[in-house]
Amino acid sequence: MPDPSDPTAGPAGPARPAQAGGCAPHAPALPTAELHLHIEGTLEPELAFALARRNGVALPYASEDELRAAYSFTDLQSFLNLYYALMDVLRTEEDFAELAHAYLARARAQGVRHAEIFFDPQAHVARGVPIGTVIDGLARALDQAPEAYGITTRLIMCFLRDESAESALATFEAARPWLGRITAVGLDSAEVGNPPSKFREVFERARAAGLKCVAHAGEEGPPGYVWEALDILGVDRIDHGVRCLEDEALVARLVADQVPLTVCPLSNVRLRVYEDLADHPLPAMLAAGLRVCVNSDDPAYFGGYVGDNYTAVRDALGLDPTALRTLARNSFLAAFLDEETRAGYLAEVDAHAF
Repeated sequence: MPDPSDPTAGPAGPARPAQAGGCAPHAPALPTAELHLHIEGTLEPELAFALARRNGVALPYASEDELRAAYSFTDLQSFLNLYYALMDVLRTEEDFAELAHAYLARARAQGVRHAEIFFDPQAHVARGVPIGTVIDGLARALDQAPEAYGITTRLIMCFLRDESAESALATFEAARPWLGRITAVGLDSAEVGNPPSKFREVFERARAAGLKCVAHAGEEGPPGYVWEALDILGVDRIDHGVRCLEDEALVARLVADQVPLTVCPLSNVRLRVYEDLADHPLPAMLAAGLRVCVNSDDPAYFGGYVGDNYTAVRDALGLDPTALRTLARNSFLAAFLDEETRAGYLAEVDAHAF
């Protein structure tokens, strides 16, 4: 079992070296839930090279530094091109378990008490990796998370919106033997030109199976995609959703229903949704009464884990402790938790000393 005082130690082996975004703050971090986190997007260059060596995969980069230098994106698609290419190093159940352990160690250091983790099975099955290998590997790490890291977890299976609706349906059916390990389904990848309505049938099947539903909408895509996610897919949360502010009626709907928005500030800047963090609409979203929370999205690629995002918005947007506490409370209010567990986490947020 890892040393609880060492944020880089994991059950799978000895302490791993601290990497970008992984250092613990001097003061205890604000307790939070992370609800918008792609596990494939936590693949740090050091682990990518280690897995490449183990699996005999040739990476088109000479060093970890050269790979990290490639993490410069002009838009969502330029990021996705590297994201999908790099995940080729993930081949075995052990690889997926190690990836999840590495994230959980960093998350613990950054204040995460509950994590709802996305994974993209289609991207792995297309490479010849069985869906069971992915789920069993991730689940092995997540099963150890409460004791090893003090983090409760949920697993969310996402469909790639730039693939066909038929592919999503086939993926859902292939995952049926593992639905007991999955809490929700989601929708991610290239948003523009791929409206949520395209995936009506697979979300109907997921809801019929008792799963929660979430969807990326209103990041690069228009506010109309948020409406579709709500009214056609029947989602419980919107991932991103920052463009909702362009539609007053949509904002009113989101506020009235307290639909959570899982916003990812550093990601929004890295993908050029906003040119500068000082331009981010997070304060306006809070002022409007939206149930918004802060997350890291793909932290290995976007320059920071969730605690780094909190620090960044505090400094760039002048958010005071009351606003930060509201963001943290919102994360637990939006999480797929039983009410007793939720109440305990909210008490931790209320007791936090800034």
